Amino acid sequence: MEELRNQRLEKLKKLEEMGVSPFAYNFPRTHLVQDILDLIQKGKGNDIHVQLVGRLMAIRRMGKASFAHIMDRSGRIQIYVKKDLVTQNGFEVFALLDIGDIVGICGTVFTTQTGEITVLVQELQLLSKSLRPLPVVKEKIQEDEKILYDQFADRELRYRQRYVDLLVNADVKNVFILRSKIISHMRQYLEKKGYIEVETPVLQPLYGGAFAKPFITHHNTLDTDFYLRIADELYMKRLIVGGFDGVFEIAKDFRNEGMDRNHNPEFTMMELYVAYEDYEFMMDLVEDMIGTMSMNVLGEKEFTYQDKVIALAAPWERIAFFDAIQRFTGYDLYKKDMDELKKIAVKIGLDINESTRGKIIEEIFSQFVEPNLIQPTFIMDYPLELSPLAKRHRSKEGLVERFETYIAGKEICNAFSELNDPLDQRKRFEDQARSKAQGDEDAMVIDEDYIRAMEYGMPPTAGLGVGIDRLVMLMTNSATIRDVILFPQMRPERT
Repeated sequence: MEELRNQRLEKLKKLEEMGVSPFAYNFPRTHLVQDILDLIQKGKGNDIHVQLVGRLMAIRRMGKASFAHIMDRSGRIQIYVKKDLVTQNGFEVFALLDIGDIVGICGTVFTTQTGEITVLVQELQLLSKSLRPLPVVKEKIQEDEKILYDQFADRELRYRQRYVDLLVNADVKNVFILRSKIISHMRQYLEKKGYIEVETPVLQPLYGGAFAKPFITHHNTLDTDFYLRIADELYMKRLIVGGFDGVFEIAKDFRNEGMDRNHNPEFTMMELYVAYEDYEFMMDLVEDMIGTMSMNVLGEKEFTYQDKVIALAAPWERIAFFDAIQRFTGYDLYKKDMDELKKIAVKIGLDINESTRGKIIEEIFSQFVEPNLIQPTFIMDYPLELSPLAKRHRSKEGLVERFETYIAGKEICNAFSELNDPLDQRKRFEDQARSKAQGDEDAMVIDEDYIRAMEYGMPPTAGLGVGIDRLVMLMTNSATIRDVILFPQMRPERT
């Protein structure tokens, strides 16, 4: 690599000696590559004059003429550089170019005898000299099988050098284009409902809204520790108290926890709160929103994820939390005490060291239920211990009105009929504080200002959180969350 870089630095020096600026300021273009291909398809493209910009992806030198391919954001096209058509200086410049260099060209479109759409170059300008060679993939046909060489395939290197990954792996760029469309259509869907997009603090004096360990930072001027938010929830519900009927935020959250295929410390959530509605309303909205989004982005209400066809057409199955556990373990855990739960856990093969009833139930659910929830499923009516911000169930003791949406074994959404009783909220925060004192690092802290806001009167409210990254994983058939985050967290690079 160092030798190749030195060769390119030598070419850079020669270009500068020729009076050529290797890093231009601008180049006006008239067309994208796809524009030309579309015109040709309509019978209007040949002989038109175009100005293109793009990165050189292949070069074939043949004495006084050369073919090359350039790539812009829309695709690739062949160019033909002939010595007697470009200036002497232009051909000398082309001789010093490498794969990866960015050029601007002016020329005329034609179709070669082999049927390839090509631009006959009349002017050529170097826009940026690439000092590092791209890992260009080479192909070889062997026994009727295509063999690829020099692929940029090492996953850790691809995540660290995403800029190279995007350049040489077209399918990677398509994933992030699709991600952008998914977020855009979600935003449009909510705006059409009349909900207002808002922004809430990333730096918070107290963290809350989820079970998680926060990142801590220090504000020098205030001489105070702050936390990167783990959820938007408590600030969003303050806005409902303040008179907004429907608010949403698409935002980054941060949790100082482990990393795996489904978790990244920095992730994207959409949170929505609608006054005067409950969790039944929110289930209908989720079902319609994700189905509508799939139609708009993918063109149909189904997709394939890891060889499984996921059908989004309504209605989705709705099953109570404890009923789901009984379905997949054979045990009814509703109202079981700690001793009974531990005995059942041993019988089903779990090594339980959890300190609370809620933690044991949650572990059983995650091990035996979640992996079996392949088609879209609403799991409803969670135990109170797992939901300190949800409203008590109106008819079932010890439960709350909460649902989570699972698709392909992944939790995609979490929603409540929101707790709006400030006295009950204080008691639950105090229960959480006791759990924290007993060693539960993920337990919530008491937020006095949030309770004060609730005491002014919070209307009945439905709340929803959607994991954008996991939704994109599903809709792009990506096996790990790192494949749908442009720059995922990594260990520091060794120097």
